[in-house]
Amino acid sequence: QVQLVESGGGLVQAGASLRLSCSASGRTSSMKTMGWFRQAPGKEREFVASITLSSGDTYDAVSVRGRFSISSDNAKNIVSLQMNNLKPEDTAVYYCAASQRLFVGEYNIPPYWGQGTQVTVSS
Repeated sequence: QVQLVESGGGLVQAGASLRLSCSASGRTSSMKTMGWFRQAPGKEREFVASITLSSGDTYDAVSVRGRFSISSDNAKNIVSLQMNNLKPEDTAVYYCAASQRLFVGEYNIPPYWGQGTQVTVSS
């Protein structure tokens, strides 16, 4: 089992930055990919970004490209999401996810999820 705990959410104004972190514990050695999804009220869950832990290859959604970046500190089992130039449409609960397989978008939905952290962007 893998446990994931997110931190770093909050309320900011449009144009501001936030950094989300996800701390993993448990059987982390078996993880291949970690990443982030988000879900806004009344909307479907949306893939945000993922990173392959061994190679550092990253993948992100078109909606956040150029504004968000994902990184990992494998020694500390932490994955971070740097979010710049936030927009009101980025308002959502952000969930950290992990898998023993590569996941990108809706391909290979990860089995491990955190509880989520709220990000609210005011206009």
